[in-house]
Amino acid sequence: MKFQEIVSDWYLVNKRDLPWRDTNDAYVIWLSEIIMQQTRVEQGLPYFNKFLTAFPTVSDFAKASETEVLNLWQGLGYYSRGRNMLYTAREVLRLHNGVFPTDYLTLLTLKGIGSYTAAAISSFAANERRAVVDGNVYRVLARYFGIDLPINSNAGQKHFSVLAQELIEEQHPAIYNQAIMEFGALQCKPKSPDCGSCPLQLDCFALNSNLVNTLPVKLKASDKRVRYLNYLLCTEGDLVLVNKRTQSDIWQHLYDFPLLETKFEAHPGDPEFMNIIADEFGNSVTLRPLAKIKHLLTHQIIYAQFFALDNYISNFNKRTGVEWVTWEQFEDLPQPKVISNFLTGYLTKY
Repeated sequence: MKFQEIVSDWYLVNKRDLPWRDTNDAYVIWLSEIIMQQTRVEQGLPYFNKFLTAFPTVSDFAKASETEVLNLWQGLGYYSRGRNMLYTAREVLRLHNGVFPTDYLTLLTLKGIGSYTAAAISSFAANERRAVVDGNVYRVLARYFGIDLPINSNAGQKHFSVLAQELIEEQHPAIYNQAIMEFGALQCKPKSPDCGSCPLQLDCFALNSNLVNTLPVKLKASDKRVRYLNYLLCTEGDLVLVNKRTQSDIWQHLYDFPLLETKFEAHPGDPEFMNIIADEFGNSVTLRPLAKIKHLLTHQIIYAQFFALDNYISNFNKRTGVEWVTWEQFEDLPQPKVISNFLTGYLTKY
């Protein structure tokens, strides 16, 4: 029995019951693919359900506000993808009369849809023979066929794409694509794969060569950027001062607090730090440390500190994008996860 047949047969017995597998609606499939690229299925499923409930059709999605979308997206990271989804939904409504495309080449013209997502949608929705190549597929192919080309190199990506396309040529695309991805997610896992019960074990190069923990090969990523963000909590009664992030940076268009970024961990006693605080908030201002949070992003490490400001002057003319809102209003605004994590502890304590 061929590799493809073994994987497809395994899938029909072991596949998970997931809502987007019961439809060929390209919009629903697109929704699931974009969300699941951000996280594991277990964590992503509630997000998928929230989005589909809020926006049952792509036309509903297109009519949403950016704030609504970012609120639902909160916690998934890469917020530009949430904004891209809104842009794409509006383009589908404008250019395709609200009918989500199902062919690969048209899908590639939509913002936020690359070769992987276009292959997934076109194969699942219209049985187009386009091979999907995600992390799970890289891993299965690298181990089974013994490929040691780095999966994040140009040569490696080209090699795997050609091989994946050759393997799908005589298969049922919707079933086979989902089968190999599911096989990688459940059977050929990154760590501690279940090789003992694997139906591919007899011909698996990695297993027979003791290379399961070596393949696939990935080039080492460059060091992450380290940043120190000092958030300033200003409150007056039930009001809190918030900041909308409009700059081209992480968390664009999300809401946090006024902040000062430093090149090192700042302390209330640092003269340079306190001079900056005094220049903006007055000489009588004092700082009360509230919390420290380490937050990991794909390419950055964020060390966030939160300070309460006391005795400050209510003059924020030097800052743009800041406004007073009630705590209830702030809870309804889209926030970076580092802010929502802080608020969970702060509001509970205070």
